[in-house]
Amino acid sequence: MSVTIKRDGPGYVLEAHIRVPRSIDEVFDVFANAKNLEELTPPALRFEIVTPDPIVMRRGLLLDYRLRLHGIPFRWQSEITVWDPPHRFEDSQRKGPYRWWVHEHSFVEDGDWTLMTDRVSYGVPGGRLTHALFVARDLRNIFGYRAVRVCDLLAVSRSELER
Repeated sequence: MSVTIKRDGPGYVLEAHIRVPRSIDEVFDVFANAKNLEELTPPALRFEIVTPDPIVMRRGLLLDYRLRLHGIPFRWQSEITVWDPPHRFEDSQRKGPYRWWVHEHSFVEDGDWTLMTDRVSYGVPGGRLTHALFVARDLRNIFGYRAVRVCDLLAVSRSELER
């Protein structure tokens, strides 16, 4: 699992990669279930999807969430702007704590394994100082947690990842 964050014009780009010994369909199915987003988010964020069930993932779907960042409550709405199972999907913040947030999830078959890549382009209120003091560390922790939880949901052990 690797996470990198780079400056990109007025904002930043995060890239996270994890390679898991499961089929592309198995890995994509974890993300096709919107409720798994709660499972993939650290408990400290108190992340909760408030969009009523049933949630059918598709292009144009609006998802509403509640969460806490450093104890401050936020509402967040994202739209699924690309839906291309089992290869990729993209969500974009419509309302939330960032100036902008565009998150592309991609999945590539690699033999019996799947390479999962998250690429997030985002802007931060408060600019470089806010990013340096809070956001970069928070995002590294969130995506690190997410990689562990993806493995848990797919019943992948650390020893399998090290092969």
